[in-house]
Amino acid sequence: MTAMSLESSELGNGLDAAPIVARLSATPGIQRLPSPKLTLFVKRDVLPASLCAELMDRIDAVRRPSTIADPNGDSAFRTSETGDLPPDDPAVIDVERRIAMLTGLSAIHGEPIQGQRYAVGQEFKAHTDYFDLNGADYHRYCAVSGNRTWTVMLYLNTPEAGGATRFKAVDKIIQPEPGKLVAWSNRRADGSLNPATLHQAMKVRAGVKYVITKWYREQPWRG
Repeated sequence: MTAMSLESSELGNGLDAAPIVARLSATPGIQRLPSPKLTLFVKRDVLPASLCAELMDRIDAVRRPSTIADPNGDSAFRTSETGDLPPDDPAVIDVERRIAMLTGLSAIHGEPIQGQRYAVGQEFKAHTDYFDLNGADYHRYCAVSGNRTWTVMLYLNTPEAGGATRFKAVDKIIQPEPGKLVAWSNRRADGSLNPATLHQAMKVRAGVKYVITKWYREQPWRG
């Protein structure tokens, strides 16, 4: 079964987290964070090494300095590079299929897959993926497709040192491994935005780190 053949009833936008959580929880080999504060899952070997290598090449071809939605005066807050990956690329289509099959999240609610590259010393300090309701650019980023519901992140390699993802509120540090997926809901069980999703891309101390990220919205994505 391909992602395109999944019945619409099998896919969700994440506003009702229950079916997504149930689907992920039933997946062999998946690990769920044992904390009531945060709904987070980890699964190894979601992407094969060959696909990871292709995606790293794609990121290198389109990378540019990363930005943040609401500038906070800290020029070193996010120092990585970012690139939007073309949705018609066969490698990207393959990743979309794998994410949909695993999570049940509907691709029509997803933003385009984005790649990030971290060189030595680069990081993304503690942040949430949802947009602050009181943020200066909230309307600009959320007026059409709404706020973010779920985040799906996939590591493409293991840097020589550093580069882990830290969720401080739940005392969880996730180490990069090629093909490893991390997925979390940006909301609490009652649907409110969850500040416990605050996470940090820790500094790379040696080598280079590559990841791809896909975010899902309340409404179908329309750019």
